[in-house]
Amino acid sequence: MRGNTHHIAVDMERDPIEVRAGRSAVALETAFLTRGLPEAVRLEAARRMAAAVRAEGGEPAFVGLLGGRAIVGLDDGQIEHLAGSGRKLSTRDLAPAVARGEDGGTTVAAMVFLAHRAGLAVAATGGIGGVHPGSGGRDASADLEELARTPIVLACSGAKAITDIAATMERLETLGVAIVGWRTRELPAFWSAHSGIALDAAVETAAEVGGIRRAAAGLGAPGALLVVVPPPADAALTREESEAAVARALDDLAALEIAGPDVTPFLLARVAEITDGRSLRANLALLEHNASVAAEIARAIGGA
Repeated sequence: MRGNTHHIAVDMERDPIEVRAGRSAVALETAFLTRGLPEAVRLEAARRMAAAVRAEGGEPAFVGLLGGRAIVGLDDGQIEHLAGSGRKLSTRDLAPAVARGEDGGTTVAAMVFLAHRAGLAVAATGGIGGVHPGSGGRDASADLEELARTPIVLACSGAKAITDIAATMERLETLGVAIVGWRTRELPAFWSAHSGIALDAAVETAAEVGGIRRAAAGLGAPGALLVVVPPPADAALTREESEAAVARALDDLAALEIAGPDVTPFLLARVAEITDGRSLRANLALLEHNASVAAEIARAIGGA
């Protein structure tokens, strides 16, 4: 990896956000560096995502907090520092973390908020958060509400497979978040290309995404455009394998009475164990692929 070279001047005394990326850069979340992936593969994931963006002629802009400053365009040393941080920050956490001078990786919600604040149009992640299983829809990720109010294009592989994907889709529909499939008419289910949920719209090219974004801007649509991307076929799990592994992991979670911020890391690690590491390989592959698709879209949009 190499550091970013585009800089925008900011008032260090007044603006808590430091922007080190051009407007056509691809924003990348960093919660995977602090909680979402095992420590042994965090930097590999970051390198692969950055390389995928650059291979499409784009500029990667990892988003995180260091010493109470939100940085859009972390350099290599800062990325390595965050990989050992262990703290993830959603939108609600940003102001307290800035005031206290804290470090942290950004969730999808915090990343898209900061990226939009910095003027970036396109972002990428693995999977968004969603409605938590067994909650009756009452417990849901802050990602969903943030996506409903932040006009950015986000390339992702749907919601994380450990969420209630059907309920998450219903919530996104209620919130008015537009969703299009990237060369698919079926919603991906994170590690799997198949969820059994049909999509109303699909695109074949980045130029089509750009056209939809321009139409949304012209209408004054407030929320994000989700471009849902199936995981690479050579790394994906089957729908049956993914759903069976998640069900087993959820049973183990209930038996151990794990709650709070430890839930997602436990479930992801447990599914990796159940699938003999295949879910982790799929996770790394889809992070890389989504970053590549986002860079292709950013090039088509041209920072407009």
